[in-house]
Amino acid sequence: MIRLDPAGLPAFDNSYARDLPGFYVAQAPDPAPAPRLVRLNHALAAELGLNPAGLEPVAAEVFSGTSLLSGMEPIAQAYAGHQFGGFSPQLGDGRAVLLGEVIDRAGNRRDIALKGSGRTPFSRGGDGKAALGPALREYLVGEAMHALGVPTTRALAVVETGQPVLREGLLPGAVLTRVAASHIRVGTFQFFAARGQDDNVRRLADYAIARHHPQAAQAANPYLAFFDAVAAAQARLIAQWMGLGFIHGVMNTDNMTISGETIDYGPCAFMEAYAPGTVFSSIDTQGRYAFGNQPTILLWNLARLAETLLPLFDADEKTAVDIANAGLDRAAAAYQAEWGGVMQRKLGLDADDAALREGFLALLPGADWTRAFRALGPAAEGDATRLRALISDQPALADWLGHWQARLGPGARARIETANPAVIPRNHLVEEALAAAHQGDMAPFDSLLAAITDPFHEVSGREKYLLPAPEGFGRYVTYCGT
Repeated sequence: MIRLDPAGLPAFDNSYARDLPGFYVAQAPDPAPAPRLVRLNHALAAELGLNPAGLEPVAAEVFSGTSLLSGMEPIAQAYAGHQFGGFSPQLGDGRAVLLGEVIDRAGNRRDIALKGSGRTPFSRGGDGKAALGPALREYLVGEAMHALGVPTTRALAVVETGQPVLREGLLPGAVLTRVAASHIRVGTFQFFAARGQDDNVRRLADYAIARHHPQAAQAANPYLAFFDAVAAAQARLIAQWMGLGFIHGVMNTDNMTISGETIDYGPCAFMEAYAPGTVFSSIDTQGRYAFGNQPTILLWNLARLAETLLPLFDADEKTAVDIANAGLDRAAAAYQAEWGGVMQRKLGLDADDAALREGFLALLPGADWTRAFRALGPAAEGDATRLRALISDQPALADWLGHWQARLGPGARARIETANPAVIPRNHLVEEALAAAHQGDMAPFDSLLAAITDPFHEVSGREKYLLPAPEGFGRYVTYCGT
């Protein structure tokens, strides 16, 4: 495979491959027959120290997997995972390769990986490819989450390969370049724990502590401190999802990162009409990952991580289980505290108020989640017109408004509008952008991207991005894109 060495790009490192032999297989990506750069994320490239001007001429070659930059050592990582509650002892990167790592301008180590770059030993019969639509969807939603302040993996580039892929029909093939704090998952720990490889679990934990939670190394029990740090990061993340009406759709343990970043934007979507049972994923037929179930699944997934760490918590199994259960109790409390903080900010309060929080949620079924919270801004200054138009129980709303307005301090509207976006990637607009992209028209994609990366302002000319789906849009269904 050709190696390129353009000027002005930083050196790549490969600490995961170097420090954890046996945790992956070396795997070159498949060359693309006719790579064409669709989008390069210039802002992210600059953040990574990858000079966009130096990168642009080689981006199609490199981010299709056709050529490699100097220092890249592509590998497919091994992991296991519970998928919809059932355990698969071997999953792994079936259509992805980790190219390497860079130290970004803030001094943070970041993974750069390809998704859709061909088969690996973990492909389990799949073709290892990706289609253009899901790649662009991940680009859009990842950038939206970043703009909303949610920890997330991000897309550095999307490249069309020139080779169609067969899904519901023939679709344009593409490769997504994904940037992450790392790709270590709960399922990575499960892979080795399921094989009784406690030494490898320890090696992985030591690496993850050093990379993501270095403060844990100083604790009396570093592995318990590591678990607590992961639990705190994931509790914060899921509370943020809930505040935004975001439904991940596939909270399997192989899709939950140790870093606390959102990863895998396959069947995700943003809820419009509030209903705790909302599901968009075509494969979540039982509603396991419905909107209202996400906090419960957070704790279920953390319990699976705790199981892998039991031998590291204590040599005595009963003691280790007691330690793990206490850790899970702390995780549950951490989530409740994070959720209370999210709602405190969304309601513009100086302190959490459970009665006001639950009272507002009780008014919302059927109302547009994003617009209702945004409407609290003018309501804080006495104009509840927008809010009244969304809530059916007017007497209950009037009663709630009286109690809420009595609790507001100065500057409440500004706080509310800083915590509640006006713009989210609404499902009909995402589909409109992807459909146009399939026809070679990127204008709707670019317009939507501009709106969702400035989510807290109601900009003149962008009114369409504030509105829910039209009546004829129908029930929305999302797919994994595999």
